[in-house]
Formats: sequence, C-alpha cells, structure tokens
Amino acid sequence: MPCGPDYPPLSGTIGDVTDVDPSSSPLTRDRWATWIAERRHGGDAEFLRRTIESLAPVRDRVIANARLSPGSRVLDVGCGDGFIAFAALDAVGPSGQVVFADVSTDLLERCRALAGEAGVLDRCRFLEASASDLSSVESATVDAVVLRSVLIYEPEKGRAFTEFHRVLRPGGRLSLFEPVNRFGHPEPEDKLHGYDVAAVADLASKVKAVYESHQPPQSCTMVDFDERDLLGLAEDAGFDDVHLCFEVDVEEYRSSPWRTSWEALLHSAFNPLAPTLAEAMAEALSTEESARLCDYLHPLVVEGRGQVRRAAAYLWAAR
Repeated sequence: MPCGPDYPPLSGTIGDVTDVDPSSSPLTRDRWATWIAERRHGGDAEFLRRTIESLAPVRDRVIANARLSPGSRVLDVGCGDGFIAFAALDAVGPSGQVVFADVSTDLLERCRALAGEAGVLDRCRFLEASASDLSSVESATVDAVVLRSVLIYEPEKGRAFTEFHRVLRPGGRLSLFEPVNRFGHPEPEDKLHGYDVAAVADLASKVKAVYESHQPPQSCTMVDFDERDLLGLAEDAGFDDVHLCFEVDVEEYRSSPWRTSWEALLHSAFNPLAPTLAEAMAEALSTEESARLCDYLHPLVVEGRGQVRRAAAYLWAAR
C-alpha cells in the first residue's frame, strides 16, 4: 500500500463562502493542487462529502487548541486550499491577519481567489514556503502557528519545529494535527488497503511493490515518526506547556466514513505522492491479472468487508 495516507483537506469557510468545491478551480498544474481537486476522492462526490463532514472536527480542534483571539496574526503552514486558514480568519476577526504558506503556487493562488471572493484579501498574506524554511517570516511576529497533515511530507521535521518556535512571539501558540502512519505500516502481507487478499497474495504483492517504489519505506517521511517523536521535537525546539492527544481508530469499512465506492478506490490516491490503485495495477499486472484482482476485490469493497486502521496526533504548545 502507499507509504502512508493523508487526510483529504476540507474546503475553507468564511462568511458566506461554505463548502467550496476545489475542483471548480482550473489551477491544478502541480501534484498538490491536482490531488486536492481530483485525485484525493477519485471523482466520488459522496466520498468527498463524507470526508469533509468527518474532518470538520479536526479543523475545529486545531483552531481551538491555538486559542486564537481577535486581532491575532496566524501562520497556517501547508495551507492547501484553506482548510484551516479561512476558519482562522473567522476566529481572529476583522482586525486579525492570516498568513497562507504552502509549497504549491497553484494552491496559494486558489486561496487568493477564494479570499478575494469572500472580501477578506486585505487580511491575508500569501507565502510560498516549506515548513522547514520560513525565512520569509520575521522572528517573533506571529501569535499562532497552525498546520494539518504537513509534517508527513517534511524530511527535516526538527528544523520545522525550530522554525515554528522562531516565528512565534513569546507566549504564542503552536497547534497541529498529524496522521501517525507508522501505526498501520507496514500492512500485513495478506492485506491490501485493509482488505483480505490472502487468496490473491501473488497479485497483491506486485501492487504493493509499485507503491513502495514510489515511496520507499526506508526514506518515506510519512512513516519516519510517531506521536512520541512529535512530543520530543516540540520540547527540543524549546516549546513549553506541551500537550499531545493520540487517537486510534480501528473499524470496519462498512461503518466508517472512509468507506469508498469501487470506482473511488480505483481512481483515488492516498496522498499526493502515491499512485492510484488503477495506476499501480497497470504498472504491476497484466490485463488478465488485473481482471483477476478486480474480480476478487470488487465485492469486498462494495460490501465494506475490510478494516481501516488509522492513528493521528493533536499537539499544542506555547512558546
């Protein structure tokens, strides 16, 4: 399976801008924007709707843990399509400001367009930057740093925490959410995306090899840390009053918001760096082998006869 899953982002909301469909934007040139607009849900509108619904509490907890107040200046690192940033704008009010930072120019332009439509462009700043290099942000100039599913892509996590600490004013707060993919990795040999594939293990192993070739486990940033590492990184960077909440979900797909349709499983990617299942099969299997694997998996997916195992951490701390 892919090196690790991401949690698909929620479209930003502010004022009258609610449940914005990112696929309506033509700005899908780079892999990050393309994933948000298309590949994260494989064209399954219902799966996207349920994902957005299930992620609303994630957004709300990250904002709550940041303890934002009117007039605050917030830095959203890895802002994506504005999942957290637009909610932060609501929290800091007309006198506050949010800095949208991302490595994707396309996504920053998407956020700029949404901010313009919402009439809040004067309260936004847009910065092309990675989590480990926020040199364009002066030291001690923001009241809160927020991020969601960003460190899973960052090879220099320690440097990222040092940067978060540097840009915060004394008393400023860090609030983040990260999937802990090490919890479910590596997947057992008889499982593929949580489905029992013991009967077609020869085919499943070939598909898994493709995923690993795209994201080699030994160098994959998505599985090189766990919740204890996050805690240690925060303390090493100088943060005080550090809190961490680690959550695990092990449930059947049939009762999970992560249940997908067959078409969505085939054509969605677990993260922007991973191939879809259809792409992995095309690379690894012959036409006949692909048909055999699909014939076996299809009823399992339709009936939700698989198990999803996910873990994530919320961390919040003060400078």
